[in-house]
Amino acid sequence: MVARVETVAFQGVEARPVDVQCHMSAGGAIPTFAIVGLGDKAVAESRERVRAALQAIGLGLPPKRITVNLAPADMPKEGSHYDLPIALGLLVVMGVMSQSDLDNYVVIGELSLDGQIKAVAGALPAAMAANARGKGLICPSACGPEAAWAGMSAENPGGILAPRSIIALVNHFKGTQVLSEPQPMQTSEARAVADLRDIKGQETAKRALEVAAAGGHNMLMVGPPGSGKSMLASRLPGILPPLSPREMLDVSMIASIAGVLQQTGMGRARAFRAPHHSASMAALVGGGLRAKPGEVSLAHRGVLFLDELPEFPRQVLDSLRQPIETGEAVVARANAHVTYPARFQLVAAMNPCRCGHAGDVTRACPRLPRCVGDYQAKLSGPLLDRIDIHIEVPPVSPADLSLPPPAEGSREVAARVAVARDIQTARYERLAAHMGDSAPQLNAHVEGELLEEVAALDEAGLRLLREAAERMRLTARGYHRVMRVARTLADLDGSGSVQRLHVAEALAYREPVASRQGTAIGAVA
Repeated sequence: MVARVETVAFQGVEARPVDVQCHMSAGGAIPTFAIVGLGDKAVAESRERVRAALQAIGLGLPPKRITVNLAPADMPKEGSHYDLPIALGLLVVMGVMSQSDLDNYVVIGELSLDGQIKAVAGALPAAMAANARGKGLICPSACGPEAAWAGMSAENPGGILAPRSIIALVNHFKGTQVLSEPQPMQTSEARAVADLRDIKGQETAKRALEVAAAGGHNMLMVGPPGSGKSMLASRLPGILPPLSPREMLDVSMIASIAGVLQQTGMGRARAFRAPHHSASMAALVGGGLRAKPGEVSLAHRGVLFLDELPEFPRQVLDSLRQPIETGEAVVARANAHVTYPARFQLVAAMNPCRCGHAGDVTRACPRLPRCVGDYQAKLSGPLLDRIDIHIEVPPVSPADLSLPPPAEGSREVAARVAVARDIQTARYERLAAHMGDSAPQLNAHVEGELLEEVAALDEAGLRLLREAAERMRLTARGYHRVMRVARTLADLDGSGSVQRLHVAEALAYREPVASRQGTAIGAVA
């Protein structure tokens, strides 16, 4: 007899079906237990966990030849969530359970040696995949609220079973115990964030932050230590609109695959990820021995803040170039390509040089201006070209610090950002019908003919942009990014057309501040 139990294998955020086939025979003088189907070390170790868990509930495996096949056999299998489907398949072969009990379920779960079912990553995408196939889900009790949030259709006969132990699951199918339906994980509308009212002075930087939030633009802040760059970046989540239901589902599925959804919970607040500059390439873009989403994917539909930008290894920074352009992080392996969503907003901060005081010759190091060029050379031109807004954050004077708090805070700025984003939503939602998820949602993501259409410039604005492009030696990418920022400025003004003043402000944000400072310092020297 061959028992079959359905489970899933995770490739990116997609849960692909896997058929766990269990066979038991009396052949051979020595009992064996083999798991085949291209499983990793965690899958191979499943034999001992399953053996001990079944023995703990008084159902020791018979001395026979046991073969477990994970089909399709040519697809890599990773993780410990195959324990429970393997154990249930063996119980069917041993006659403890009926095959019909499991036909309507997808099963995931890790077993402890005493028969308890431990939490695993990926319960939410597994529940979504089971629901799409018209099946229920059997998962650990700790994963029940996460899986229940996905919901089950009316045509689904299985629902969600979230037992604490394997014996509780067996008793449920025997009719001696009834497992209750888990309640969906609670969602929070917002979380406490810092307010822009805490920042005194820096009005130009606040304006640039508002523009970046309104259009989803990447932003680089350059200034000396203590000028408030990190404070400004930490206030960005407070002026961003909450996640839409669709965005919250996408973000939660990534967190579930990464195994952090139980800690972070589900909420409508956008992510704010701030990795340390010692982060590796795998930590930032994803990958590793067992491919996991990186910081760029955990910041999907949110903000990725890189403080002390030149301190990151150059190879790590250049790995961001493809995700910034495509909104995806592709982890290429010899046997598979894994793709994670990575539509994030990059906000970075840096000092003008290593000592940080290049703009003040009385405090700068003796290596000025050479130290400026050496420090800024750590950043590649193609990466800087992908950053829409470059602003200088000057030091805050004591006179500014003594001023009362500004009258306008995050709430007032967030209201203007929300209006601008509503304008963009209405503009681009007509494209979703035939473009699907690839349709742009923000001005920062528009390209091609659509950009020429929505950001059409008036005659004066077009003339200014052409002249500035020649003087500033803008690349084609830089030219188009100026148009995107100008479109956002027009949306903030409630203007249907992009005018000359919008182009002028967008151009002011385009010229790299680091280059301006380096040139000025060289002239003084």
